[in-house]
Amino acid sequence: MALPVLAASAANTVDPGPACKGTIYLTFDTGSQSQADYIARTLNKYGIKATFFLANEKTVNGDYSLDPAWAPYWKARVAEGHAFGTHTFDHVYVQRDLADGRIEVKPQFGANAGNKLAWTPQQYCDELKRVDQRFHALTGARLDPLWRAPGGRLTPHLLAAGQACGYAHVGWADAGYSGDELPSQRWPNALLLKRALNGLKGGDIFIAHMGIWSRQDPWAPADLEPLIVGLQQKGFCFATLRQHPLYQRNQQGNQATFTPSSTAIKKP
Repeated sequence: MALPVLAASAANTVDPGPACKGTIYLTFDTGSQSQADYIARTLNKYGIKATFFLANEKTVNGDYSLDPAWAPYWKARVAEGHAFGTHTFDHVYVQRDLADGRIEVKPQFGANAGNKLAWTPQQYCDELKRVDQRFHALTGARLDPLWRAPGGRLTPHLLAAGQACGYAHVGWADAGYSGDELPSQRWPNALLLKRALNGLKGGDIFIAHMGIWSRQDPWAPADLEPLIVGLQQKGFCFATLRQHPLYQRNQQGNQATFTPSSTAIKKP
């Protein structure tokens, strides 16, 4: 499928001016980090602020995304004015709620990678805060009171644990799922771009990753810039979740959540 004509010359952006048709909230979860530099360059090129959700994930450099080697990268993003949330330190997937009030979880990284654990709500809170502690050590800055569960997976106990810890959960809109984790043979970048441009509307939250190990044709180099250009041509502006009406309330200590809704293509 050919890319839309609007993507042919990504350098010719359209400034929507002070009056925007609506605002799109770009968010990026850590991943293999193969696209980290490209994403940063592209956001800077168009003067766009985004929201990053951080976990300590293995990277293509052989290290982890919250290792000291990544301090310059995260410091630069802080200086640029982006927002940041926690994605759990060890990229911990929820499995199910337990009858005794605990939560069964399965970390992807760390000392307990691949093991199922039974955590109390406080233990999950501590896991969320580990990211903030490391981020502060690396950058001197603090996370925003936002979190995203790996895979967007929630249970009642998990959601309550995050809220009790002071974090508002952030999902994404139907059209806001980039599809960058899906097989590129079945979901080519051109199709994903078309889906996003046709479906996104003002107020939507968009999710992509900073590199996916399994996708043969990476999403970001093919789609991020054309997506930005296409949305600008439609009159949309961009902002961090600090400016989202729902999460502005959480900045003042009130709880909020935006959970994923059903969509035609979902994260595996």
